[in-house]
Amino acid sequence: MVVVTGREPDSRRPDGAMSSSDAEDDFLEPATPTATHSGHALPLLPQEFPEVVPLNIGGAHFTTRLSTLRRYEDTMLAAMFSGRHYIPTDAEGRYFIDRDGTHFGDVLNFLRSGDLPPRERVRAVHKEAQYYAIGPLLEQLENMQPLKGEKVRQAFLGLMPYYKDHLERIVEIARLRAVQRKARFAKLKVCVFKEEMPITPYECPLLNSLRFERSESDGQLFEHHCEVDVSFGPWEAVADVYDLLHCLVTDLKAQGLVVDHQCIGVCDKHLINHYYCKRPIYEFKITWWVTFSQGWIIHFRDAF
Repeated sequence: MVVVTGREPDSRRPDGAMSSSDAEDDFLEPATPTATHSGHALPLLPQEFPEVVPLNIGGAHFTTRLSTLRRYEDTMLAAMFSGRHYIPTDAEGRYFIDRDGTHFGDVLNFLRSGDLPPRERVRAVHKEAQYYAIGPLLEQLENMQPLKGEKVRQAFLGLMPYYKDHLERIVEIARLRAVQRKARFAKLKVCVFKEEMPITPYECPLLNSLRFERSESDGQLFEHHCEVDVSFGPWEAVADVYDLLHCLVTDLKAQGLVVDHQCIGVCDKHLINHYYCKRPIYEFKITWWVTFSQGWIIHFRDAF
C-alpha cells in the first residue's frame, strides 16, 4: 500500500506577509509528497509543469506562461511552480490554489507587464501581494494612494499610543448604551485637544509664556480630567484637532458604523484664578443600523 504524506507548512509572520527567504518553504500548499512502502519513505519525482499553465484560483480560472509565475525568484509563486513542490490539480487538470481569485488577475498583470491596479483595488491587491510574497509589487503599491497616505496618517496617530484603545472604548460605550436603551443609536462625549495648556478668555498673549514659566507644582494646578467619556490629546505635530476628528470618523466608519459628530461647547472647568480649561468637547452619535429610508438616502448619495 502506498501512502502519500506531506509536511505541514511552517508558521507565517503575524501580518501575513512572507520574507523572500521563507517563500519556498512557507506557502500554504502541500509540500512535495513522499510515498511510503514497507515502512520506508520513497521520494516521488519532481513535479513538471507545462510551458502554458492552467490555473484554478479558488474557482476562478486563469492561464499564463510558466515563466510569468517564475518571473521573480524569491516569491511564493516561483517556489510553488519550481518543480520542487506538489501542486494539486482539479478535475480539468488545472493547478489549484485554495485562495480567493478575485484579484489574482491584477497580480498576473503585474508579473506579465508591470501593470498596477487602479486606486480602488490597491488595498485588496496589496493583500494578495503579501500572501504571494511579491516584493516588487508590494513596494510599488505602498507608494500609491491610499497606502502612501495611510503611512502618513499612521505616523501622526503614532504620537498617541493609546489611540486604538480609546477608539475601541468609543465603540464599546456606544454599544452598551444602545443595548441598555434598546435604541438604534447612542451618543457620547469626546474631548479632542492638541494643546495641554489651559486657555484664558482674555489673556491669550500669556498662553505661550505660561508654558515655559510654570513650575512643576503650578502645573499640577492645571491638571484635570474633563467630564467626557473619552479624551484624545495632547500631541505635538502640525496636524490639528480636525485632522484627529477625521481619523476617528474614518476608523469608525471602517467598522461599518454610521457616525455623526458636532462640537457642543468647551469644558468650562475653573482651574485657578482666571484660568479655565476651554478644551473643545464633541458629541459623537454612533448609529448601529439604519432604517430603510436612511439606507436609501445613503446609497443614493454615494451613487453620485
